[in-house]
Amino acid sequence: MGDNIHAPTVASGPTSGPVQRDWSKLSMPDLMQEKEKIEGELSALSTVLNSHGVTMRSTLTTFDGFPRDDIDIPQVRATRVRMIHLQNDHKQVMQHLEKGLHAHFAQLQQAQASATTNGTSVPSTAPPVAPPISVADASALGTPFAKVNSVEPRSPADQAGLQAGDLVRAFGSVHWLNHERLSKVAEVVQQNEGRAVLVKVSRKEEGGSQTTELELQLTPRRNWGGRGLLGCHLVPL
Repeated sequence: MGDNIHAPTVASGPTSGPVQRDWSKLSMPDLMQEKEKIEGELSALSTVLNSHGVTMRSTLTTFDGFPRDDIDIPQVRATRVRMIHLQNDHKQVMQHLEKGLHAHFAQLQQAQASATTNGTSVPSTAPPVAPPISVADASALGTPFAKVNSVEPRSPADQAGLQAGDLVRAFGSVHWLNHERLSKVAEVVQQNEGRAVLVKVSRKEEGGSQTTELELQLTPRRNWGGRGLLGCHLVPL
């Protein structure tokens, strides 16, 4: 009977506290995993605050200065502290992801700067300069973040040309850095019912190793004969 019904099970996230992690030593895939862990724990902790009917800014005292007796004040305080640590970690991770993107584009520009003259590669004398980039530009890298698990016949997804096995690189404005476990895809779908959404996918050819990059127009709609607005099932990678 000692269980607290306001404390859902929270997956253990990145260590936060007095010992600061050296995010610079992590690879881009590892940083992405840390980002997902942090966002998952923040989401779970938000449900704890919601269960008490409070936010990060809600007062914990009554109008006359006494502690509120309708909430578990120690748990709310502990949850807020943990969320602050996680938010700081998230900011650090995103900064290192942006640095990684800058480095990636610098490498691309360096490769493009090497001109081929009479079959001989002549490197450019000018040092490569990475173009300005933010996390919002990350979709340009096209890293897949979801897989099409199934597509219903005659559904909007089927009519758009989606196939099971396709890897989603962009869904409207959603890409690998901001999909938040596909929750943002659901938002785009709801906000664009009846309007075409650009979906970029990678498709591996049957019986071969070649991959084709496709840009499809998918229009979410109801009453197509099945459930949902798309008629397909996406799973995060």
